Amino acid sequence: IFGEIMYGGHITDGWDRRTNNTYLQMLIVPELLAGMNLAPGFKSPDSSKFDYAQYNKYIEEKLPVETPLMFGLHPNAEIGYLTQQSDFIFSTIMSVSGAGAGKGKGMKKEDVVKKMIEDFLGRLPADFDLVEIKSKVAELTPYIVVSLQEAERMNALLGEIRFSLTELQLGLS
Repeated sequence: IFGEIMYGGHITDGWDRRTNNTYLQMLIVPELLAGMNLAPGFKSPDSSKFDYAQYNKYIEEKLPVETPLMFGLHPNAEIGYLTQQSDFIFSTIMSVSGAGAGKGKGMKKEDVVKKMIEDFLGRLPADFDLVEIKSKVAELTPYIVVSLQEAERMNALLGEIRFSLTELQLGLS
């Protein structure tokens, strides 16, 4: 998986890929994780005593609850994140319901939503001009190919967002 998928797209020469896979076969062995802490208080089991199903069951049953410490963060890091998320959620609820911060006073809920849709449509960026971008490309390297694919996907996503917002606008009209 590492040699063919994770690195495979970046190594274009067959001999380099073969060399990389040989190194990975020598380095990535079951004993690599023996006794290693996978998370604080969660040691890797002995791989010689477990098959795939047992290993999977061990992880499902014994993996501790996610905490900021698991990711090397301070224990209070989660408090700040959760506070920001709850503030964002409640401000969104308040703005859509037409209450709070003076927004939407005297306006119907539908008018508030229409205004938000217009705001979203105004903030959407224009689609990428793929013809122009492709005309500037001298050589199709793997990175360029991926960038072009991402630009195509982004155009499709932007088109879907525009379509959905326009449909909502028409539904409210």
